Amino acid sequence: MKKVLLLLASGFEVFEASVFIDVIGWNLVEGDGSTELFTCGLRSEIKSSFKQRFIPDFLIDDIDINDFDALAIPGGFEIYGFYNDAYSSIFLDLIRAFKSQNKLIASICVGALPVGKSGILKNKKATTYNSLVRRQALQEFGVHVLDQPIVSDDQIITSWNPSTAVDVALLLLEQLTSKDNAEKVRHLMGFDV
Repeated sequence: MKKVLLLLASGFEVFEASVFIDVIGWNLVEGDGSTELFTCGLRSEIKSSFKQRFIPDFLIDDIDINDFDALAIPGGFEIYGFYNDAYSSIFLDLIRAFKSQNKLIASICVGALPVGKSGILKNKKATTYNSLVRRQALQEFGVHVLDQPIVSDDQIITSWNPSTAVDVALLLLEQLTSKDNAEKVRHLMGFDV
């Protein structure tokens, strides 16, 4: 079984988190049955953007990265405290730990910024939310920022806004399983219409 860890910062965007949950879940039930997803965060209750409350499966301190095959990171809103968690040392250390074992990492929108801040994107190609401020922030971490919706470099997927979320989750599924399986799940979920 391939396990995906969904890393949630305070102020995470629910839509961006939900696509990982749904795509990996659809694969478990309707695809090849080989994936599961678990959530984690810095505290036992996390408020998302727009102030919904969520209870993660694990706290970051309890994570053994050897139990997981991939890390997924949704973006979030600064006004809801996203960068307070996303730029914390424990959050960045977990990202570095996944990269140190060459595990897949997928982010959506500004989820690329903590990935960049962790240092693992230095001298690599990536993208983030398509605003000048966010792109400059990513560039300041030594990243070659591309003006395209989804960028994959060295097992790290980044994207530029919520409209890319489903495609990022399906690309992660493809890399965990197979292209044929990801296309099957895409079709079953109706995203190939």
